[in-house]
Amino acid sequence: MRNKINVFSGIFLSFLLVFATYAVAQDQERVSPPRTASGSVAGSDININYSSPAVNGRQVWGVLVPLGEVWRAGANEATTFETSKDIKVQGKELPAGKYSLFIIPNEGESTLIFNKDTGLWGTNNYDSGKDALRVNIPAGQTATLEERLTYEVKPDGVEMRWEYGRAFFKIEQ
Repeated sequence: MRNKINVFSGIFLSFLLVFATYAVAQDQERVSPPRTASGSVAGSDININYSSPAVNGRQVWGVLVPLGEVWRAGANEATTFETSKDIKVQGKELPAGKYSLFIIPNEGESTLIFNKDTGLWGTNNYDSGKDALRVNIPAGQTATLEERLTYEVKPDGVEMRWEYGRAFFKIEQ
């Protein structure tokens, strides 16, 4: 009986090792790798966790990411935005906490959405009734191609760049 338990334990441990190795390899091979943008703005620690897709020769705005529709602001899991203190985004109150970050992209002006439901995959199960805040932000173009989606925490807010698109939202105390 003891030999059967030892054999079973050995097989089980081998399975776990193979599975763990496979899981780590899969994460390293993600087409849109995970990224974090962090910094301090208006006395609050800001952390943005997102998956960073590449342009790969595609037209992004209006084709890959449709205009006028809710977008997960990244790839894979919904992007998350966390603030350690209450802040104002574009002059509107946002309580301290962790949120899913969504964008409705449009030409000239986009809508930025902070949603209380975190842990979503993309926009699956997105519920606008759980929005903590919606603000309009200026959206524009740059002259320089940004191959990968990038968020950058700046002294006065957050900038998002991808392809030739750029958006910025102001953060205050």
